Amino acid sequence: MADVKLLGLWYSPFCHRVEWALKIKGVNYEYIEENLKSKSPLLLESNPILKKVPVLIHNGKLICESMVIVEYIDEAFEGPSILPKDPYDRAFARFWAKFLDDKAAAVINAFFRKKGEEQEKCKTEVCEMLKVLEKELKDKKFFAGDKFGFVDIAANVVGLWLGVFEEVSRVVLVTREQFPNFSAWRDEYINCKQNKKYLPPRDELLIPHLKPRFQAATAPKRTPA
Repeated sequence: MADVKLLGLWYSPFCHRVEWALKIKGVNYEYIEENLKSKSPLLLESNPILKKVPVLIHNGKLICESMVIVEYIDEAFEGPSILPKDPYDRAFARFWAKFLDDKAAAVINAFFRKKGEEQEKCKTEVCEMLKVLEKELKDKKFFAGDKFGFVDIAANVVGLWLGVFEEVSRVVLVTREQFPNFSAWRDEYINCKQNKKYLPPRDELLIPHLKPRFQAATAPKRTPA
């Protein structure tokens, strides 16, 4: 039997991607929760370059970076395919996964960390990114059509976390009027029975984790008297 361990963080969307892939494949694994304020020797030894989660350990072999791990899981274990079989479709999936990692996650993270004029500038970038996704998702249930797959796993930052961040911050970025295709996709993403069992409980993300973190990040800095 394969020895599979996952070093993760319960609220990390990147770790959730890996857990999702493992569950789709039906892989039994040991989950090891990390504390990023006091990183374990195992994490530092397993990912000495980046020193971050997730890390998959499979029979002693170390694999890092969430979407790299997802591809590895798809190839290393039996079960339903996550990446398409067709070479063109695989290239398409990898392109959009990279877009979601490099562009979507970056602009969303920047928006919720900024204030004032800087946040407004970031808001424009978020809206431009959403327009791209809105166009791509036209007449689609998921990124690859009717089947949930690789890109949708990569899209958990916009599928789940963007809405959580909106709720915590009370800033609305997505409306059905402006982004009907994206909104329909996100509804399916969150509520589809197939997907729902893999998503972390929304209430657990909001409280006690994200609300205190967001309030601390956005609190005005005190100036010395």
